[in-house]
Amino acid sequence: MTSFKEFNLKPFLLDAISDLGFSEPTPVQSKMIPYILNGRDVVGQSATGSGKTHAFLLPIFNQIDPEKHVVQAVITTPSRELAYQITDAAKQIIKFNDKPIQIGSYIGGTDKKRQIEKLKREQPQIVVGTPGRIWDLIDNGGLDVHSANQLVIDEADMTLDLGFLDVVDKIAASFGKNVQMMVFSATIPQKISVFLKKYMDNPVVEEIPVETVISSTIDNWLISTKGKNKNQLIYNLLTMGEPYLVLIFANTKQRVEELTDFLKQNGLKVAMIHGGIKPRERKSIMKRVRNLEFQFVVATDLAARGIDIEGVSHVINDDIPENLEFFIHRVGRTGRNGMPGISITLYEPDDEAKVTELESMGIEFKPKKLSNHEIVDSYDRNRRKTHRKKGEKLDPTMIGMIKKKKKNIKPGYKRRIKNTISRKQEMDRRVKKRNEARAQRKQKKNSSTRYK
Repeated sequence: MTSFKEFNLKPFLLDAISDLGFSEPTPVQSKMIPYILNGRDVVGQSATGSGKTHAFLLPIFNQIDPEKHVVQAVITTPSRELAYQITDAAKQIIKFNDKPIQIGSYIGGTDKKRQIEKLKREQPQIVVGTPGRIWDLIDNGGLDVHSANQLVIDEADMTLDLGFLDVVDKIAASFGKNVQMMVFSATIPQKISVFLKKYMDNPVVEEIPVETVISSTIDNWLISTKGKNKNQLIYNLLTMGEPYLVLIFANTKQRVEELTDFLKQNGLKVAMIHGGIKPRERKSIMKRVRNLEFQFVVATDLAARGIDIEGVSHVINDDIPENLEFFIHRVGRTGRNGMPGISITLYEPDDEAKVTELESMGIEFKPKKLSNHEIVDSYDRNRRKTHRKKGEKLDPTMIGMIKKKKKNIKPGYKRRIKNTISRKQEMDRRVKKRNEARAQRKQKKNSSTRYK
């Protein structure tokens, strides 16, 4: 599809798309919207920032009947921030319809009693929210989803990771018959396949390929923190040049608070977002960020999928997330809609294994370092791979260097050479054993999966 008009959407949806400045559908929208309009169950796997939200919102709104004041579609999402984002996107769309469409936004930490009282008077036509709160309202009898015929599970992998899949299962079981289910995610974990088979009827599964795991418009830098003060390094990175808006991600609430305090003490105006901040306050902070009252935001991964702000110029990873999939979602906050962005990941020697695993996922880093208040190229981390492997002959240049050294032998030189070779051989043996053990575990895992 080269134009949204080819989907035969209702005129008000085309007006909403025009208002957003969307010129043509993204690949995930081109693939999924026709299937959804035809009533098919779908599983859409696509990278963060690829346009998944409108891939399901546009066909849902195209099929909503404003005259029926009952729940017609339910959208679950694992984070509060993402629920706010989807709600805002839905509100932008309904502004262009001449008939009102009611959206119910139900998010943990908000006033449940007030929501129940409002549901007694009127049911929304579209429900957006976190699984726990939506299920609470269904279980208490306030929210009636029996009339709904569409269910969206957004960010299915994060739903699984955060332990919400059982709750989503209860929500799905509360629907009537003939429900169209749509599952969208950056990745589709194997564990979720049982759930999909339980509820989905011959779904269309589309994995939307991308040239790279992260957007090609992102400059992805890797900076070593060895021997450096990390707080000072981040401050120096933030005060170089003129970044438009910078998101700094840390792994824990404590680290977010520590880094925020340091940056504030050094004169920077910084917003802080983590799970310990009350929902109302977080919503207020996000509004101020969108209004460009802050140039710097320090956040946990809770916000990695919920922050959808135009013009994020830089993302800084204070450390590498334990769940490496979150790395993609962090970096995906910049370089959106074809705009350039810079991602900077700080790493320590202990993080080598994580960096290597990220590279095995298809993520390419450019080694950089900070020198004289400038970012310059650094050495390649993998340069050691070019060293001589066990059993290989030395290259002629290396032989020449050794011969040259031998001309001026110092006391203990041969012993040091011998010890170095022994250590290298021992290290090679350990690496070989680890690789063999890893291969055996992988083979065993594949064998058990094959016979399930």
